[in-house]
Amino acid sequence: MVIALFQIIARKRSKTWDGTVTDKKIKNKRRRQNTGNNDYYWVDYIEYAVVVKEDNGKKHQITAEDDDTVYSYYQIGDRVRHHAGLNSYEKYDKSKDSIIFCAACASLNNICDDACFRCGCPLLK
Repeated sequence: MVIALFQIIARKRSKTWDGTVTDKKIKNKRRRQNTGNNDYYWVDYIEYAVVVKEDNGKKHQITAEDDDTVYSYYQIGDRVRHHAGLNSYEKYDKSKDSIIFCAACASLNNICDDACFRCGCPLLK
């Protein structure tokens, strides 16, 4: 119940805002992974980041490890809207896209579909 309470509070603090994609970064990174036997090993991965700047100047990063789907979806200069409580970003101009992300569950959908194949929520077009 405590976890659910924190999730509700976080959703209420979230605001809807508009912004612009200002930068895209690719970084080769490394982290320690524990084996569970008081030992560890190193794991290499690629971090893909898209930087979005709110109209008021605040910056946010959308990151993914070893998956360039979101990185490829957004282009520098794209206008986006962050939806309060959903932790999702909607691109304003989807006219050149063949895919669309569900705002509710972030699943990848065909742009021709009207509802998400996974959760059934309407897709924002």
